Amino acid sequence: MSLKKTSAALLAALALGISAQVPADDDGGKGTRHVLLISIDGMHALDYENCVNDNTCPALAALGKHGVTYTRTSTSRPSDSFPGLMAIVTGGSPKTVGAFYDVAYDRILAPPTIETGNGNPPGPCVEGHNNGATTEYEEGNEIDQTQLNGGGNFTGSPNPLIDGGIQSIDPRKLNRDPFNHCNPVYSWNFVRTNSIYGVIHKAGGYTAWSDKHAAYASVNGHTDGTLPTNVDDYYSPEVNSNVIPLTEAGGAPFRTVFGDDCSVVDPLAGDWTTSFKEIRCYDQLKVNAVVNWINGKTHLGGGSLPQGVRAPVIFGMNFQAVSVGQKLIENGVKGGYKNAAGDPTTDMQNEITFADRAIGQMVVALKNRGLLDSTTIIITAKHGQSPVDTHRFFPIPGHSGSNGTTPSTILFNAGFLAQTPCEFNGGTPPCPAGVGGGLGATEDDISLNWLKDSNDTVAAVNLLEQSAAAAGIGQIFYGASITTDYNSPLIDSRTPDIIVAPNVGVVYTGSTKKQAEHGGFANDDTKVMLLVSNPRIKQSTSYQFVETKQVAPTILRVLRLDPNKLDAVQKEGTSVLPGLSFGESDD
Repeated sequence: MSLKKTSAALLAALALGISAQVPADDDGGKGTRHVLLISIDGMHALDYENCVNDNTCPALAALGKHGVTYTRTSTSRPSDSFPGLMAIVTGGSPKTVGAFYDVAYDRILAPPTIETGNGNPPGPCVEGHNNGATTEYEEGNEIDQTQLNGGGNFTGSPNPLIDGGIQSIDPRKLNRDPFNHCNPVYSWNFVRTNSIYGVIHKAGGYTAWSDKHAAYASVNGHTDGTLPTNVDDYYSPEVNSNVIPLTEAGGAPFRTVFGDDCSVVDPLAGDWTTSFKEIRCYDQLKVNAVVNWINGKTHLGGGSLPQGVRAPVIFGMNFQAVSVGQKLIENGVKGGYKNAAGDPTTDMQNEITFADRAIGQMVVALKNRGLLDSTTIIITAKHGQSPVDTHRFFPIPGHSGSNGTTPSTILFNAGFLAQTPCEFNGGTPPCPAGVGGGLGATEDDISLNWLKDSNDTVAAVNLLEQSAAAAGIGQIFYGASITTDYNSPLIDSRTPDIIVAPNVGVVYTGSTKKQAEHGGFANDDTKVMLLVSNPRIKQSTSYQFVETKQVAPTILRVLRLDPNKLDAVQKEGTSVLPGLSFGESDD
């Protein structure tokens, strides 16, 4: 039986429990009335298994005793944060959602009006014609990405310097639509489908989310207008901003649940992702927002949720600490793992311990508010990180430039790529003066390539085959090996012409500060933890192959909403996660 038919049969069987409105948020109701959704970015299935077995993540282990643990969970492919997040909240893959990477390419859209903060260059927008341009939906869209609040106007906020949200987005730095009067395309309308936030908001539920960029307000899903109205409270302090001292009201030191004093800044830190300690300080801001939501307040605690709303129906955040802990080399000190079994280094373990304690802080808040029984907690990851075995790490071209040549450089030098393939943010190969980067190719431990002319695909692939050793190439996807997973690049403006998956351990970078990356198809990129927990769930382990995109219809199901309200569920036949039983009280 096909996945689509299986999903349809399951949803039909569940139809009696489906409602058009979210369950009433009162003390007398039974069943799930809230979902706390958490992405511990980078958290592999093996990280969860190891920390439970080693008794180093007691909060996660306790949740697992009343939950279903899925050991064979795959993220989106590519496993970048943008498609990874979209999979979790829409139920769809890049084929349907249209999000391949934070930085990608669209053969129709036009460049931004002004250069983005990461160097994506401006250009003309010719109305009524396909233009073709790099698409960037990350920190570069913000007014000032060096500031924690993204440079937005947060007048009225209880603490404007640590706030963040869609006010930070500079529409001049957004791609433009030549078939809509060259208007800017905001991230939530760049995605082609709706999301759980749209379905839940329409059903009367209050919604909230916290993430690392203002652009990740894309969790709203596609909207009919310009404003993203599906997330009632969105909080996005910028993770790639400059580190600043954090203090509590009155000047007391701001501390993490791990014990870090965040009022004292690491003098060698650049942005929050360059320090094992500072990334915990950054994440604690979002943890505090989640606790505020649980306590019936807005994200910075300066206001109350609407009357009658004890806590949001759907809310949550992503953690950055584990992802940073996996790949960072800070002043010569390596995070990551000691071996292929995933035994963490001290700094890596500290990041897992922090995330675990922070989740424990949320659980305590739910208990104190009498909300734990009525809240289903779902913990997964947008992506993993590769390689786990850091002995396998091999950067191309490497900081010396002598380790080989990236696929995009090979294709660019031969004249195949849409535009120059230099990375943003001073990456490798560096951008020539006055030339923007990332155009026509995106590379981490994957290489996505958009050609000037799709008819040149075979010739370009032949060139890559000849250069396979120098580029560390493991697999090349094009033609039918592309269209089995995605729409044809001949009919979809966003599908790459060629995808290169490198050998395990190869990362296309020249950085000396990383030893792993994500975005690719490797097992370490895609095999992540997934736990669905509620006091009424019997503990079990599922060994079935599942995907993170199944989280979206599952959330609607546990809230007794119709999963078929999701566009991607209808188009891809995405099924509810197997093995969940909430007892008769949830019928």
